[in-house]
Order: sequence, then C-alpha cells, then structure tokens
Amino acid sequence: MSQFEQRANIEFMCKLGKSASETQSALQQVYGDTALKKSAVYHWFSRFKNGQETLEDDQRSGRPSTSRTEKNIGKVRQLIRCDGRMTIAELEQEVGIFHGSIYTILSDDFKMIRVSAKFVPRQLTTDQMECRMMVAGDLFDKSTQGPTFLKNIITGDESLVFAYDPEKEMQSSEWHTASSPRPKNKITPPQIQRQSDAHCIL
Repeated sequence: MSQFEQRANIEFMCKLGKSASETQSALQQVYGDTALKKSAVYHWFSRFKNGQETLEDDQRSGRPSTSRTEKNIGKVRQLIRCDGRMTIAELEQEVGIFHGSIYTILSDDFKMIRVSAKFVPRQLTTDQMECRMMVAGDLFDKSTQGPTFLKNIITGDESLVFAYDPEKEMQSSEWHTASSPRPKNKITPPQIQRQSDAHCIL
C-alpha cells in the first residue's frame, strides 16, 4: 500500500484530534503487515501536529537527484555511439555526473552491458603462404640431398608469439545491448609471429 496514502490518513487522524497511539492502532487494523512502523507513524504524526501539510520527504543534502536528465542521457548516448569502449570513469568526466548515475543510464535506460571481444585470427596473406612454401621446399631439398638430414631435426609443438603487446580483455570490451553482435578483435597476420619448436641442427 502507498506510503503517501498512509501519511494522508495520519494527517486526517491528527486533525480529528486523535493521538499517535490511536493512529498507529487504526493503521494496523486497516493495513495489517503493510502498515507503517511505529517510529514512522509517530514521526509523521509529530510533523502534521506541528503544522506541516506536505506528504513528501524532506530534500536530502548533497548533489540533487537530477543527474538522469534528458540532456545527460543524450550526452551519454552520443559518447557511446562514437566510442563503445569508453569506461564509466571516462564518461563520468565527459558528462560531469556521478559514477552511479552513468551506470544507471547505461544499464537501465539503454539496457547495455560490457562485453569482451573475441579473438579471431585472420587467414595468412599471400606473402606468408609463399614464404612457408619456400621454407618447406628448402627443407625437402635438403632432406633429399643428405640422407642423415632428417635425423638432425628435432620436432615439437607449434606456438604463436605476439610481435606486440595485445590488448587486455577489459581494454577490448565494449558497451552493447542484448541485440548487438558480439565484438570481434581481429588480429592481422603480420602482428603474429609463428614460432615452431622444430629446430634443425646442421
């Protein structure tokens, strides 16, 4: 049941000349478990007795609760459309409102969540394929020319080594709605060096 309705009834009982105890008993009888607590009943009864007319709570100190205005929501929407990787801290500095308000706008107004990108390596370029064929042909020629060549090769598993510092998971994440496609973090082939644990001892 609405608290404002019960506050109005408290004001009504106060104007009838009833006591705070009588008011609480009446509310308990009418509203049952949803009735206001004794402390709240006595608090509002005292306020109405002192001449207060409004049923609203007093305004709290601190920043006013006007951060989620249409203007601020529009700013956040524009910034996210330009750069989906912006963090809440960066948006907070750009828009000038608190961290909690930014998060509420993103999660409640835009229905967005932070999604990390997938790692999707691309296929080899033509130059890289030709280089592999040339190396493979060179090894084949050496194996046919020297009967003991294959005995001098140590084989092992192949591994990928980055030629640069890859982005962290958080750095590659973006703000997306439920219907947005998951972002893909495509790494071009020149940025990856393939090292093989196969060594040729000549």
